Amino acid sequence: MPESFPLPTEPEGVIPSLLERFNSGKVEAMMALYAPEAVFVAKDGRTITDRTEIAAQFQRDMSLGLPLKANVRDVCVGGDTAQVVVDWSIYGKDPGGEDVHLGGSASDIVRRGADGRWRYIIDNNQGTAVRQPA
Repeated sequence: MPESFPLPTEPEGVIPSLLERFNSGKVEAMMALYAPEAVFVAKDGRTITDRTEIAAQFQRDMSLGLPLKANVRDVCVGGDTAQVVVDWSIYGKDPGGEDVHLGGSASDIVRRGADGRWRYIIDNNQGTAVRQPA
């Protein structure tokens, strides 16, 4: 049986896979794109390593019911590691009718695993934003 959300075999496939997974609304599909040791950098600058807390971040954003959009600016590959720079946004009205304007320019790091699939090791979705550490 084929995978519902196949993991990318090239670093350029990470963002299309991310979009498909996020827009499916399935948190477990999102988490499969993240290595067990992955770090998620929250908007307030905190680094999150707990997978349950990372999943909660995704669930919060997915519960808005709005699509994630992204434009890849650069993919820089060095061996089994790559940096992906991407502009992303989530815009629209949430289920309560409130305006939502989320977005940024991410600077993410992905790595090829022993299985040949690429997964996030650092998700810094506000990568170019100047912020104070939490």
